[in-house]
Amino acid sequence: MLLCLSANHKSASFDVLEKLSAGGSGIGERIVADNDSVSGAVVVATCNRFEAYLDVDDAAMANLPETARHVVDSIAESMEIPAAVLECSIESYGGDDVVQHLFAVSSGLKSVVIGEDEISGQVRRSLVDARTQGIATSSLERLFQRASTTSRGVKSRTAIGYAGRSVVKLALQLASSRISDWSATPVLLIGTGAYAATTVAALRDRGVRDITVFSPSGRAARFATRLGLVATNELSTALAAASVVVTCTSQPTPVVTADLLTAGSRRLIVDLGLPRNVDPAVAEILGVELLDLETIRLHAPLEELTATSDAHEMVLDAAAEFRALEAERRAAPAISALRGAAFEILEREIERTRRRGTWSESAEADMRHLIGVLLHVPSERARATARSGEAEQVFQAVETLLGPIADARAESEMSALEDDRPA
Repeated sequence: MLLCLSANHKSASFDVLEKLSAGGSGIGERIVADNDSVSGAVVVATCNRFEAYLDVDDAAMANLPETARHVVDSIAESMEIPAAVLECSIESYGGDDVVQHLFAVSSGLKSVVIGEDEISGQVRRSLVDARTQGIATSSLERLFQRASTTSRGVKSRTAIGYAGRSVVKLALQLASSRISDWSATPVLLIGTGAYAATTVAALRDRGVRDITVFSPSGRAARFATRLGLVATNELSTALAAASVVVTCTSQPTPVVTADLLTAGSRRLIVDLGLPRNVDPAVAEILGVELLDLETIRLHAPLEELTATSDAHEMVLDAAAEFRALEAERRAAPAISALRGAAFEILEREIERTRRRGTWSESAEADMRHLIGVLLHVPSERARATARSGEAEQVFQAVETLLGPIADARAESEMSALEDDRPA
């Protein structure tokens, strides 16, 4: 069964999200280790969202509030956040609600900027991280793979995908009111990750020509060569030369501090990092204007109603289809038992015709075709019944016809157990 714990820009303060982001690495492994009822975890940590998607046993799902509280306590202890504070910042989803929630998140429908570009890639990378850590179960694999498929469909088939919106682009849009000519503006980029590459593209879309890059981890030269930028190892010198500074690193402590800046010269600093890349004290320096994620979040535009409505419809349809497929998969052993019993009778009849000397290839082909025709409607009805959420009725119907099918039930249970194991 699936459980999601979500702290996001609507439910949690910026300070709580910052702490969760800073301690996000390895938290999935900690959750699995600390909670016997949790067999797998995928953690999605972005600048405005921290979510733990968990594969939990049926007993734990029967008491969802208690299960959620135990996991929240694990996270709170690991992140050094008061449990009471974290509990007030967490929203929980269970069962089928998890599917719809993740599909909406991955499609950018629950982001600060509706339809943002970056979130789908962050969701995919979260699954890769869980695989690397050995905590991605089969259920979580199927869930996240289908979420990626859904987000691609939403972006390609609705107007939300055409705008190419992102937090980076919103930040630069807000900054444009302070910049008269982007093409003549020297920009310093601090960071060399995937978000930094997105930032470079957004800056060039604005007409920026002069981009210098600094990397706290020493990767500036390689990044600059790949994207045609100028690299620097002297942060204070680069800060003095830049009119606009954009930061987007994953460093746990601020990279830009007040002692690196001089007062007087006008400078706009856009901090896209979480945890913060820029010490808030920088905003007190004369001539420096600081635009951080908390400020950007307050200026997020309203949803484009038509595009968002279409996208939500696609997410609802995709979630319903995923739930139906999962239910059908659980009933597959019962359907296989029914078909197996029929074909076992067929094989006996074919063998009997051979012993009588009346066998022929055409007769055998006709018999196999007949069995296939006879099984088609019952099999399709069984699948439809399972897809509607009544898989147990399929088992009961087959057992009414064949007697106990312990092997099939065991196979179904084993499938569920396999889902609880890392893929």
